[in-house]
Amino acid sequence: MGGDEMDEAMRAYFPLSFGKPSKSQQNPSLAHSLTRRSAPAPPPASAPNPNSKPNGDEEEDDGTMVGPPPPPPASTGDEGEGEEEAMIGPPRPPPASRGEDEEGEEEDAMIGPPLPPPQSTQKPSSSRPDGSDGSDDDSDEEFDEDSPDDSHKIPLSNEIVLRGHTKVVSALAVDHTGSRVISGSYDYTVRMYDFQGMNSKLQSFRQLEPFEGHQVRSLSWSPTSDKFLCVTGSAQANQASNTRKEAWEKMEIGHRCQSSIMLYLIYDRDGLTLGEFVRGDMYIRDLKNTKGHISGLTGGEWNPKSKETILTSSEDGSLRLWDVNDFTSQKQVVKPKLVRPSRIPVTACAWDFEGKRIVGGIGDGSIQLWTIKTGWGSRPDIYVEKAHSDDITGLKFSTDGQILLSRSMDATLKVWDLRQMKSPVKVFGDLPNHYAQTNVGFSPDEQLICTGTSIEKNSTSGSLLCFFDRKKLELFSRVGISPSLSVIRCLWHPRINQVFATVGDKKEGGTRILYDPSISQRGALVCVGRAPRRKSVDDYEVHQPVIHNPHALPLFRDQPSRKRQREKILKDPLKSHKPDLPVNGPGFGGRVGTTKGSLLTQYLMKQGGLIKETWMDEDPREAILKYADAAAQDPKFIAPAYAETQPKPMFAKSDSEDEDNEK
Repeated sequence: MGGDEMDEAMRAYFPLSFGKPSKSQQNPSLAHSLTRRSAPAPPPASAPNPNSKPNGDEEEDDGTMVGPPPPPPASTGDEGEGEEEAMIGPPRPPPASRGEDEEGEEEDAMIGPPLPPPQSTQKPSSSRPDGSDGSDDDSDEEFDEDSPDDSHKIPLSNEIVLRGHTKVVSALAVDHTGSRVISGSYDYTVRMYDFQGMNSKLQSFRQLEPFEGHQVRSLSWSPTSDKFLCVTGSAQANQASNTRKEAWEKMEIGHRCQSSIMLYLIYDRDGLTLGEFVRGDMYIRDLKNTKGHISGLTGGEWNPKSKETILTSSEDGSLRLWDVNDFTSQKQVVKPKLVRPSRIPVTACAWDFEGKRIVGGIGDGSIQLWTIKTGWGSRPDIYVEKAHSDDITGLKFSTDGQILLSRSMDATLKVWDLRQMKSPVKVFGDLPNHYAQTNVGFSPDEQLICTGTSIEKNSTSGSLLCFFDRKKLELFSRVGISPSLSVIRCLWHPRINQVFATVGDKKEGGTRILYDPSISQRGALVCVGRAPRRKSVDDYEVHQPVIHNPHALPLFRDQPSRKRQREKILKDPLKSHKPDLPVNGPGFGGRVGTTKGSLLTQYLMKQGGLIKETWMDEDPREAILKYADAAAQDPKFIAPAYAETQPKPMFAKSDSEDEDNEK
């Protein structure tokens, strides 16, 4: 008997469910087809949309795809006749766009993005930023007339949503590898997602509440992605370590202050708390003499080059640099330049790419920039007064350090040249912004600028994700995200080539991830095609018995009816008798409420002479002394106790008796 036959014979003695069940594999192409975006109705725009296609090829997809159009179906029926399995990867281009000699190579998988359909009108390809004309690519990147190169291709064909928050998602951070996402919300929680460990249910693996009752306003990963900073609307910050022992040591150093109103914490990659920074003394007027912030925080960011330095901004009107190894005090306090001496909040802050300059958005609308060098102080190197007419919500440096982007609640996005900061290079308007955490960012090649918009009361267009061309300084594309939820944070990750956008309102919040299977890598593609584990019949579950006893406690019992009890009391003459009213007025003869003329009996007795009122005619001294003999002969209370030791009282004689003796 062979080995296989022996195994089959042995399995006859075991149940059919014995052994490790095979993992359910989901078809990737089917999974991506389920996440394909439906194109929202185009919002009204004053300027034409540069991302619109000149031909009508998009109509064949029923408006389900945003981005490059899919190739038309093949006209010949000999392609793929013997293929019974589902096609994996992007669809093959039509044979018309390829040579006749490739008809026998239909079984080979295509590598790269799908080829576009043949255009009715061909335009010569423009030169690329690197100087090449791109003629050797057979016009593969001629998707439309206004986006001649592939660097402007936005991954928008598919979308997934990371749910879990119950309010606006106000903070977002993705690590440098693109495998772990953390999001913070106005519901006071932070959720952590791992693409490698998630399945198609897209559930978070950990939920944190940094500080009870305080909104999460900013999240930032360290340069090594082993820790992240969490900034809430309170006056402290917190850190977490890679080991539990180190975490407890840091927490002891951190001087926890539960009565504080501001909090900035640091966590490790798995969500273990490392520590929190100390809070300053709110009764000290000079901010440079306080050990920390004294009001709620507005933002925070990790130094992109140094894993030891953190920048935070606060409503107390200061920016502070911190060392993550010392939670007791900050390294540097930066006080912005103000027209009048007062405390104006710092609403936003950011590092440049090299970690040598910081910028802050001040509540008076000014933008101030400092260069970190030896002996630097609070005097800004660049000061732009009235850069915006409302609070600044987001700042972003370009990689080359020449461009600065600013986003504000005045519904504008401004592009600044750091070499000439007297006036902005370009102002993009009509961008509603109602949240203090709305940011602005670059594409991976920094050729596009992206930001989100908020929902307005009378608007019918919904929230948008707007893309602007950095070189042409014009609108490139507007993508509808949600008809009822505002877009707050946006991020285009360079490693996985996927766009993240956080949305929400007072009742709902989530993180939307836009991707394209043909040009994106890992990230959402990993978890979308992973089916959840099926429940096996051998899975052991503890079934707790449910006991229904709603009247077990007196608290939950219904009060009995008192109707019969009231009827019985009414029949009782004593209980139903109306009580006497309380007596009032002056008394007479030791009885309260009785006067000498109130009763007929008293009136008759007085008139008959039985009741005599002599106290008005008596001398008080004589009235008291007439009881002196009786008290001396028959003492009852105090006199017997002091009879032996009490001195004998001697009363003074009257003057009349002395005069008689002298005579």
